[in-house]
Amino acid sequence: MRKSFRVLVTGGAGFIGSHMVDRLVKDGCDVRVIDNLSTGSLDNIQGLLSAGKVDFVKGDIRDVSDVEKSVAGVDAVIHFAAVTSVPFSVANPELTFDVNLAGTLNLIQASVQAKVGRFVFVSSCAVFGDPESLPVREEYQPDPISPYAESKLLAERYCLGFQDRQLLQGVVLRFFNVYGPRQGMNDYSGVITRFIERIRKKEPLVVYGDGSQTRDFVNVYDVVDAVLASVKSRDAEGEVFNVGSGQPTSINDLAKTLLELAGVDLMIRYEKSRTGDIKNSYADISKAKKLLGFEPKVSLRDGLRVLLEEKEGAC
Repeated sequence: MRKSFRVLVTGGAGFIGSHMVDRLVKDGCDVRVIDNLSTGSLDNIQGLLSAGKVDFVKGDIRDVSDVEKSVAGVDAVIHFAAVTSVPFSVANPELTFDVNLAGTLNLIQASVQAKVGRFVFVSSCAVFGDPESLPVREEYQPDPISPYAESKLLAERYCLGFQDRQLLQGVVLRFFNVYGPRQGMNDYSGVITRFIERIRKKEPLVVYGDGSQTRDFVNVYDVVDAVLASVKSRDAEGEVFNVGSGQPTSINDLAKTLLELAGVDLMIRYEKSRTGDIKNSYADISKAKKLLGFEPKVSLRDGLRVLLEEKEGAC
């Protein structure tokens, strides 16, 4: 990308978004961030803000004026901002649809008006629901089983609909289970963050269901590579891509690996499965490899080791 390439990152103070901002700045792009800081933190990008390398807008994607101000003059939009928790979406479906659907439509319409080029929409493997066969391929029929997943699927259709009408260069990325540094801890945190927090406190690890369910855990640094490729590649326009590691890991195996790496012996406690959780999922990433040159580099074991070291240093 040329040095003056201007990118808006929504949710850019969040876990994944802030890593994206780091990479864009490193690559010489002009970066603007819009974030309402409901889950993100300015600490994640404070160094860049202090150095004047990022233009920050504290705003909400549901607010048309905030969005119009943010997209002005940019060449590409990378849209991370969303309600991302399945349990939260089950408890708060109206808010989930308001943010994930209405907010995305605001961004798309403002991007069209501002003549933004590439629009990368970050979706989720949750749109597939419980797939009939594995690994999951992009062309499989979506079957969302939570408000979160349904909102993401409908937002995908907005993005691709504007692309079909040649109003936008839309790309959809379906993230699988992203993990890495800066991932926050709250009631709706991902399983890796929750496990590490319990290890730190020497508490039993809590598994929902019997632990045989599988997930595709992909490191945030690999995800950033995929997003960057989707911004650059002409072949990405109008396409949907899975972004994962391409490898399944059971929750039981994840728990055992973390306990081994941490050198602790803690009990694993099993509780009732949660509403909206899928049973098994891992990605076929052959399309992303072919069209984006995407190749995951960080093994799960190495990524978990780094996370454990980070958490130890924060204690």
